[in-house]
Amino acid sequence: MGDKFWLILICIVLAIVYIVDYKLDKANTVEQDLLKTIRTRGYIIAGVKTDTRPFGYLENGKNVGLDVDIAKRIARDIFHDPEKIQFVQVTPSNRLYFLNAGKVDFVIATMTTSPERRAIVNFSKPYFVTGQALLVKSGSSIRTLADLDERNVGVLYGSTAEKNIRTLIPSANIYGYKTYHDAYKALKNGTIQGITSDDTILRNYALKDSSVKLLPKRYTRELYAIAVRKTPETKTLLKLIDSNIANMVNDGTLTSLKRKWKLN
Repeated sequence: MGDKFWLILICIVLAIVYIVDYKLDKANTVEQDLLKTIRTRGYIIAGVKTDTRPFGYLENGKNVGLDVDIAKRIARDIFHDPEKIQFVQVTPSNRLYFLNAGKVDFVIATMTTSPERRAIVNFSKPYFVTGQALLVKSGSSIRTLADLDERNVGVLYGSTAEKNIRTLIPSANIYGYKTYHDAYKALKNGTIQGITSDDTILRNYALKDSSVKLLPKRYTRELYAIAVRKTPETKTLLKLIDSNIANMVNDGTLTSLKRKWKLN
């Protein structure tokens, strides 16, 4: 046999090895549709907050809140059982990582839609409208965001409030916190003079504690939505989620849930 034969044989073998390696490389395999994966698994995994009344928090060790109820409705649609769901705690600073790392199927955690976030995840139809507000001590001289000039204001890491306050009041001293409880403690002990975040979240602190108050002005209009990974595999899941939200709006379920959690 001549050199030409062996050269052709070597090329064929190398081509076969390349194809096998390509097929075994997870990065080059076609992922299964996420909704099919969820159905095969037997339960859905939702990223929710555990410190944000009344959207997502723990009560006697159990996940409760508006976001939790909506997530259970989605589980019920998939499995005809709202309890076929596993909740994973997320925070503003890690929820996008948890989602894109595949630790959760979707995130429903008071997440505001924004162009920056839309560049890396896909959002469902909005299910709630809120606005950025400011929580201060009851005796504070602060009346508006402008009064935060050269004062200390608390935000949650990774929140849209952090970006907004830096734009609106660049002279304010920004203190970042991992949880609302940490920011609330800092306000109470005087480390910061205000907390800026979504009004629906801050309102609960003012209702339970007369030593703090929520200022009346809202500085933004923000939409909460459910986030899924920005990949083709999530297309059918996102369609199912959108359908659920639309149905809850049309049949009054969403209004009833907001009333249940005193969000009307």
